[in-house]
Amino acid sequence: MTTTTYRGAAIEVLEADITEQAVDAIVNAANSALILGGGVAGAIARKGGPSIQEECDRHGPIQVGEAAITGAGNLPARYVIHAASMPLGGKATADSIRRSVAHSLRLAETHGVERIAFPAVGMGIAGFPLNEGARIMMETLKAHLDGGSNLKLIRFCLFGREATEAFERALQEVFGV
Repeated sequence: MTTTTYRGAAIEVLEADITEQAVDAIVNAANSALILGGGVAGAIARKGGPSIQEECDRHGPIQVGEAAITGAGNLPARYVIHAASMPLGGKATADSIRRSVAHSLRLAETHGVERIAFPAVGMGIAGFPLNEGARIMMETLKAHLDGGSNLKLIRFCLFGREATEAFERALQEVFGV
């Protein structure tokens, strides 16, 4: 695990299962239809139970680049924030990742979230290049923290060594760790 502190917030990068994180909110790498299919969304649906999809059905669809918040069902987190970085069956873009992550961070603030966990939004099923996506997510986080934030912990929970290393490099490049 790699950790740094920036503006009073701890930022962690580790290889971990996001569905097991006991934080205030976890972020789902979502599609704009808010249908919990494969990848991170599928794991959230399986472990969290049907109430998450039921809430998604009431919120969705949303625009690509937006986010929605639901309860977390059976997960140890309180909320799931669904960052829509792609249309259903489509691909993520740099802009859709940046906007959906920024909207997720704003939703976290308005719901009193202090501890949040992110996956690699848009870089799995949505097909965006890992290194560039990791840098975009770190830049978006830095801009958010620079604007003032109540976040105390931001944890990037990644699948596999390649993703973990990409996010460790991005953390170093953006935050100078």
